[in-house]
Amino acid sequence: MALSAHTITSTGTAKQTSRRVGRGNGSTKGTTAGRGQKGQKARSGGKSGAQRRGFKAALQKIPKLRGFNSIHPKKETVTLAMISRACNNGDIISPALLTRIGLIEKPQRGVKIVNRGTLDKKVSVKGCLISKGALAAIEKAGGSVQF
Repeated sequence: MALSAHTITSTGTAKQTSRRVGRGNGSTKGTTAGRGQKGQKARSGGKSGAQRRGFKAALQKIPKLRGFNSIHPKKETVTLAMISRACNNGDIISPALLTRIGLIEKPQRGVKIVNRGTLDKKVSVKGCLISKGALAAIEKAGGSVQF
């Protein structure tokens, strides 16, 4: 007989049923049902679960969360040095091109070009945010910017 999913059977010890507690004296867990005798812990709903003694003092030691996290993702930044290294003279720089050459990962977030490094190539920028310093550097190199 071949071994496949529909021919596998249980040996009986694979699944053990849990003992039903407090179901008569013949079950070995009758009368007090393993709770001992009397007291708060023997009662229904009495004193159970993890104890949190001194919890307030422990909670006060944790520093408060401060500040603000925006739900809007930050724009991906690209520097002039990165553009100078990766692009050719006369390229039209757009989020799609920057994704294709591997400078950014998610063009949906938006792109911002910042003024870090130098740009010695004539490029035109389209569909990207740009800082004032980067705008001046691109125009100085002979490029143009379209918003």
